[in-house]
Amino acid sequence: MSTEKRLARYALTSKGTILFALFMLSIAVAAELTGPFIAKTIIDRHISGIEQPWYETEPNDQAVYYDGAYYTREVYVPEHLEKGSEVQILQIGTSFYFLNQPLPLDGERSFDDGVLTIDTSNQVHQAAAIPLSAAEVLDFYSPEIQSIINWLALYLGIVVVASFFRYGQNFYLKKAAHRIIQRMRVDVFAQLSRVPVRFFDHQPAGKIVARITNDTEAVRELYMTVLATFFSSSIYIFGIYIALFLLDVRLAAITLILLPILFVWFKLYRKFAAGLNRKIRAKNADINASMNENVQGMGIIQAFAQEKSQEAAFNKLNEEHYHFQSKLLRLNSLTSHNLTFVLKNLVFVALIWWISGGTAGLITLGVLYAFVDYVNRLFEPVNQIINQLANLEQARAAGTRVFELMDEAGTEVSDEEIPRPRGEVTFTNVQFSYKEGEPVIKDLSFQAKPGDTVALVGHTGSGKSSIMNVLFRFYDPQEGTTKIDGIDTKTVSPQALRAHMGIVLQEPYLFSGTIASNIAYGRPLATREEIEEAIRLVGGENVFSKFKKGIDEEVTEKGSTLSSGQRQLISFARALIANPAILVLDEATSSIDTETELLIQQGLETLKQNRTTFVIAHRLSTIRDADQILVLDKGEILEKGTHEQLLQADGTYAQMYRLQQGQAS
Repeated sequence: MSTEKRLARYALTSKGTILFALFMLSIAVAAELTGPFIAKTIIDRHISGIEQPWYETEPNDQAVYYDGAYYTREVYVPEHLEKGSEVQILQIGTSFYFLNQPLPLDGERSFDDGVLTIDTSNQVHQAAAIPLSAAEVLDFYSPEIQSIINWLALYLGIVVVASFFRYGQNFYLKKAAHRIIQRMRVDVFAQLSRVPVRFFDHQPAGKIVARITNDTEAVRELYMTVLATFFSSSIYIFGIYIALFLLDVRLAAITLILLPILFVWFKLYRKFAAGLNRKIRAKNADINASMNENVQGMGIIQAFAQEKSQEAAFNKLNEEHYHFQSKLLRLNSLTSHNLTFVLKNLVFVALIWWISGGTAGLITLGVLYAFVDYVNRLFEPVNQIINQLANLEQARAAGTRVFELMDEAGTEVSDEEIPRPRGEVTFTNVQFSYKEGEPVIKDLSFQAKPGDTVALVGHTGSGKSSIMNVLFRFYDPQEGTTKIDGIDTKTVSPQALRAHMGIVLQEPYLFSGTIASNIAYGRPLATREEIEEAIRLVGGENVFSKFKKGIDEEVTEKGSTLSSGQRQLISFARALIANPAILVLDEATSSIDTETELLIQQGLETLKQNRTTFVIAHRLSTIRDADQILVLDKGEILEKGTHEQLLQADGTYAQMYRLQQGQAS
């Protein structure tokens, strides 16, 4: 499905709000577009209307007294009054003249020596005329004043109504946009829970964050600004064209040439801008990834004095981003206002040619004024649409990147629950590789009985962590089976399995919050007493009591304000309170000092009770009590047995142990 269709599907999730906003917008546009029609009416009926026929009548509310008689405009003569002789008032420049006989309105006018002349293309018409003073002109306009005031009051009321509906459509369109993006961000975040761990192995965190924040923000602009502008401008253009055709069909037809020009421009702009916007979004994600990497590793960067080299690498990314931005800027600068300015002048030239050539026929001043006003208004929404094309393409490129993430293959987070297993783990002929043709586990078979402690030892790259990745179903093996209590793990949802599994890493990950919230992370409903008991069992009671707020002490991201030993104690307590049936200790004591290690040895023994424990260890002295030790090399088991059995075998394990003991001495 195309990006446009998927964006439209998200828009349909708030279709009720959007349709209501468009309804309010239509009313606002209709109200606003009455302005030129009201102006036309005032000009033609009440200002230029003074040149319409006047008749001598009896006195009445609309009659004007002049030179001993009363005169009333034809449109105001009551039906019961008898019309007298017809008279006329004509304007030349700023002067007005009274005529006792009517003359044609169309033609070139002149006044000389008491005679007013109208020269049409075919004939010259003349009549005696009397110049009117300013006061007399105002008298003849007096019947129109109240009507003009009424029209202006009506227009003011319409403007107030239009502003109310404009506010409503703006509010509801933006409300819909915020709701749509809220749903999209929830969906994107939920997708992160569904995608397999291997996805994160190949994607820098900064790039993923950029998709969830920057790219969705660009899509938000699409719904809140771009589409709002397109909707309002399109309705505005549609309304203006209706008004233009109501005024004069022939003149309105000239302006239709604007539509194919805009369509062609829209297609051409998308063709050139789409690629640039995709490159800009990609470079923006690279910059975010670089920033994230530099912030996370600033200590290492400064320790190795690599500030300049990192700055140079970042500047290169920034320069590439600037290069593509400059190209897009040139494209936008060549268009936008320049295009509408040219089109606007072309339309006006065509109109002037059409009118001045006489082809358009007789046009009143009011129609001409309203037509020019509507044409001017027509280019406001046109300009707004063209100015939003850049944002539209940016949003499309951002939407494509967001949907690429959402299209990553994954499994739904399951609510399935299974009884707590006894903890029997069986690997049968398991073969696994991260890359095709490069196996890291080869035909591996072993069994861990419930309550056993199984130690995995071996050099870096021997497959220890990969075995745990398969056990936790972060990855599934290409061949062989992994069973817990005789049940193939592939037949059970990963979430149901992991609910009964716990892990303590060499570098524990802590979340922003408190010490207590981090301990209860795997079991949020744990009571305060249970949290404190878990701390006591792992030997951390005295350690955390030194904090001012105790276990309510704030923890920053990753727990950077705590020592490695304190972080590890929290990790042990977190695993204990979750009460897993299967526990993995991934070199859990390798990064802490000897004093802290001695402190938590009792806690470790408590942690191992009544659960199957897998220990990944480099220090062999910590696994002497293991029920089974697996010695690995390149994904295969070289030796297995207890500590004593392996020493007696005098193989690889014995050699490693003696080497470490020698180093220790």
